[in-house]
Amino acid sequence: MQSNIFSQVPSVSSGSIVRYENFKSKYITPRNIDVWLPQDYDTAKKYAVLYMQDGQMLFDSAITWDGQEWMVDETMTRLMDENKIKPCIVVGIWNSGATRDADYIPQKPIALLDDSTRKEILKDVLQQPRADNYLLFITKELKPFIDSTYSTLKDQANTFIAGSSKGGLISLYAICEYPYVFGGAACISIHWPGLMRQNRQFPEAMNKYLIEKLPSSKNHKIYFDYGSETLDAMYKPWQQMVDSTMRVKGYSEKNWMTKYFPGEDHSERAWQKRFNIPMEFLLPIKK
Repeated sequence: MQSNIFSQVPSVSSGSIVRYENFKSKYITPRNIDVWLPQDYDTAKKYAVLYMQDGQMLFDSAITWDGQEWMVDETMTRLMDENKIKPCIVVGIWNSGATRDADYIPQKPIALLDDSTRKEILKDVLQQPRADNYLLFITKELKPFIDSTYSTLKDQANTFIAGSSKGGLISLYAICEYPYVFGGAACISIHWPGLMRQNRQFPEAMNKYLIEKLPSSKNHKIYFDYGSETLDAMYKPWQQMVDSTMRVKGYSEKNWMTKYFPGEDHSERAWQKRFNIPMEFLLPIKK
């Protein structure tokens, strides 16, 4: 795991962070887990849980590689204080650096690719994809640990997953592979091309997978968004393709949202500004 500032426990402006350093797994490489607890965390209450990818980027720009953060603690605190979302714990799952692509790029759509595109994906990943193992880690190891350690609502309706870019891909894959575990997914600036160049093979394979595996619209919510600058400039045609699939699979404004943010780029600074939108969509307080 990284040393110096990158391994420091994040400083938060509200609530508190509990760090589990080098959390061990039989499925994937160890990595840090940062659990954010609301400032009024009380074991007499029960909390929804949001699992987030790229956990080292969520809370404290002073210790991130690019000097940016999602401002998760500030946004979640404000939304809870304003009674816009239900009480929620956030579990930040660090990526492990060199194995990020192997963990995050969905495995089953790779199997649908032609040989040349599959080889290119595997060359980018640098090793065998292991997204299926990553999801086993979350569902079979991490979630049981969180549920046994904290005062959580363990059911599907109160368990959510979120991420950006390739973290958006794995979050979507998670709700498709484990629809009985996750009730909602936020896929922010989701990296439909899979590769770092524009292509149609991987997004089309993802869409084919979604046609078969999207969870029921009756008890799941899915959020997508994208901007128009930097990497996000590649996403519009593929998001529109997936939006058509969402409609065919019975999703409507009650359980699905796609937002376009012209002028916004592919960065934590951009995601920070709109993080409240998927949270209010996925975690509303029932009136």
